[in-house]
Amino acid sequence: MFRPKLPTMPQPTGIVAPPAVIEPTTITPGTPTMPMAPSAPAPTRPTVQLTPGTALALVGGGTAVVLVVGAVLVSMLLAVAITGASVAVCAVVLRSLVASDNRRR
Repeated sequence: MFRPKLPTMPQPTGIVAPPAVIEPTTITPGTPTMPMAPSAPAPTRPTVQLTPGTALALVGGGTAVVLVVGAVLVSMLLAVAITGASVAVCAVVLRSLVASDNRRR
């Protein structure tokens, strides 16, 4: 009753074909192709050019992202601190209520 029953592996049903034999083929050389004419050289200048305006925009955008992320993190830390302080105040109030109730009896 307490011993687990192990399932048996199912056996394949129907006709099982043996693995196919792959015979190697010979490679015959084809007609040689003419080399392609060289295409136009790639442009040497970069595709993205940083002008002073775009560099200033990137710096401003990065600064904005850092400020927003910092504000979110500080607000989360402040929320945790306020929650902890309020739980501590509630614990002190409940403790004093229980203590005063015990003194009256």
